[in-house]
Amino acid sequence: MVTTEGTPNTTLNSWGIADFNLATYLADYKTKVEATLDASLVIAEPPTVYESMRYSLLAGGKRLRPILCLATCELLGGTVEMAMPTACALEMIHTMSLIHDDLPAMDNDDYRRGKLTNHKVYGDDIAILAGDGLLSYAFEFIARQTQAVAPQKVLAVIAHLGRAVGAEGLVGGQVVDLQSEGKPDVTLETLEFIHTHKTGALLEACVVCGAILAGATDTECNRLSKFAQNIGLAFQIIDDILDITATPEELGKTAGKDVAAQKATYPSLLGLDASKQRADALIAEAIAQLEPWGEQAIPLKALAHFITARKN
Repeated sequence: MVTTEGTPNTTLNSWGIADFNLATYLADYKTKVEATLDASLVIAEPPTVYESMRYSLLAGGKRLRPILCLATCELLGGTVEMAMPTACALEMIHTMSLIHDDLPAMDNDDYRRGKLTNHKVYGDDIAILAGDGLLSYAFEFIARQTQAVAPQKVLAVIAHLGRAVGAEGLVGGQVVDLQSEGKPDVTLETLEFIHTHKTGALLEACVVCGAILAGATDTECNRLSKFAQNIGLAFQIIDDILDITATPEELGKTAGKDVAAQKATYPSLLGLDASKQRADALIAEAIAQLEPWGEQAIPLKALAHFITARKN
């Protein structure tokens, strides 16, 4: 039996695994990640930008991206220690994307994770620079802090991550997202491009970078990349659904923003029920990619199910 006490609507009992508790797993790895993040960024000169960086980096959250990196590295025989710098760098980059996404020129939000957004506390100018600081520091952190990993693997991780957050990934998805606001003729193909780039590319990097660090073969990386692409798209579909169905308290940010901004979403194009079915199908496709690892992949399977069960 798989127990998931504290994790809403996640039923994994059919796997027959007696010693895996998803809630405990998430809490344990989140604690490890947050301790490393806290120690990674100390206040220096000029203090304002460091305070701004720490404000958002340590504001909480599920830490799903670094946990995916750690879980994948362990699946392939690596260790938490060798993957932790990359895992934390992924969270730094994710935090940068949230800071910038909340700016008035982008999605213009006042709250994130139940707290005032960075620009509401420090101003637009410092928020932009704090995001820039986190982005550049993420790559430095990987290069300087990764231990017991061959240099060529570290270089491959840096290259993969750089591509994922650039114009071919996160940045490109954000551009198309902004350009599509208010347009009545956005197609499902365009929406999928936005989601797979703006959200999916970084999630895919979390998994693949963990695999690279552990010495995965090309075949293993391809399977894990497909797994991650599917859960990345499912993640964003659930975000679209929650924007309609969840309260601001549950989300930790303003609800109904997508409708107000006249954004194309999966619910707006397919309806809520069909959107949920699409997310469930993507998770099933993702889990099928993990078959070669059997029970060793239980943490990744559980994390995939958690994506569609989450309430924020």
